[in-house]
Amino acid sequence: MSKQSKRHPGAEFRAAAWLVRHPGWSGVPVALSTSAATLGVDGTAGVGGAVLGAGLVACGGWYRGHPDTWDRFAAPVWRAWRRRWWTYVGWRWRDAVEDCGLTTTNARTGQVRRPRVIRVRSWSPSTDVITVRMVPGQALSTWEQRLPELTESLRAVRLGVSKVKPRVIALVVQRSEPFTDLIPAPAMAAIVGDVDVSAVYLGETEHGQDLTVDLLGQHVFIAGATGAGKNSLVASMLRVIAPLVRDGLVRLWIADPKKSEFAALESIAYRFATDTEKVDEAGVYSIADMIKQFRAEMEARQAALGKAKKRKFTMSAETPLDLLILDELGAITAYGDIARVVRRDLAVIATQGRASGHRMWGLVQEPSKDVVPIRDLFTFRVCLRVTSAAQVDMVLGENARARGALADEIPNIDETAGIGFVIEPRSRTPVRVRAAFVSDAELTEFVEFVSHGPDLGPSLRVVA
Repeated sequence: MSKQSKRHPGAEFRAAAWLVRHPGWSGVPVALSTSAATLGVDGTAGVGGAVLGAGLVACGGWYRGHPDTWDRFAAPVWRAWRRRWWTYVGWRWRDAVEDCGLTTTNARTGQVRRPRVIRVRSWSPSTDVITVRMVPGQALSTWEQRLPELTESLRAVRLGVSKVKPRVIALVVQRSEPFTDLIPAPAMAAIVGDVDVSAVYLGETEHGQDLTVDLLGQHVFIAGATGAGKNSLVASMLRVIAPLVRDGLVRLWIADPKKSEFAALESIAYRFATDTEKVDEAGVYSIADMIKQFRAEMEARQAALGKAKKRKFTMSAETPLDLLILDELGAITAYGDIARVVRRDLAVIATQGRASGHRMWGLVQEPSKDVVPIRDLFTFRVCLRVTSAAQVDMVLGENARARGALADEIPNIDETAGIGFVIEPRSRTPVRVRAAFVSDAELTEFVEFVSHGPDLGPSLRVVA
């Protein structure tokens, strides 16, 4: 094998290679040369100045005259361009990766190989997404281990990382808190046809997109310390599906061991229980009895679907979606005599309820397996502020914190209620989110809306 040279390619060849990787810039010297040959240097300068001036005036008018479209279309492009060429290339990027040990050296030539930034996206002022090509000898775990150091080198608040394809990763760079204001409660639709049950709005993500959940297809697990804002997610969901509850397409089964968080919903719930012990009074259900009845309803519908040779149910007034909401799930599955009774029922519901239209939402403070043995059976998980780093992986999965889900570092103050993390299903990247805030008055508005009774108009024919 021939010995490779230790000399680097010349600057002109490196420049040519850079232009090949960035073909858009190749048009600049070509356009200038063509214009100079046709119009002369003075003519080219005049045309260039006129075009630049007109562009600045147009951008200024757009910025001042229509902030909504500017922020949606122009601002992300400008931020991405500015940050790429100011922060993520050149000596700043070079020093950051070298200081964090994210370079490799060719053993034969001694050439230092550095990760290369392929693309920068900046959909919000607080968060960038950088696509990076790793150098040979690196893996995703290499970057996970160096995230704390790289976060400081880039002067960021938080970094997340995920794999895009072989040798390519995506870095989520949070430069400031994206959620400085409360997110208002979602409006309640008037009719069933205006509700999209496949994308029920819960809040926003750090990328400025809606945080949604598929009501028909997912069991939801929400973990967070006291005051973290767990109930905001449930309340937001309830306001979005208010017409479905009013018209009998969704039935609420609510367990509220604390006898306070969801007390306002007792009058409109299909079943409502607060006691962890058996209650025999007519019309009053202990939590264990309610869960057992929920399972019995599920099995009865499974039998009906099987008899009709149907694989999935269709939501209607005759076969409504049954939604089991379990507040303080730890008090139900870990403590007292009730735990032994309900664990099996909840496991069966979690594994079999999807096809028959039975869904479960669980809220918990302590997400360990000892407290919530059915934790892994929930398909959509939200980790709000928690009290220890280990709890993040308990909720979101292995290495979620290493990839940037720093839920244990969310400050314990009122201003951070509702802020947490979810895992993006395609890339497995932790995404910072915030739930919409629903006040007591807005929850009461939901109860009054549902209490008015079913809408007997044509909207009742709409099914999901």
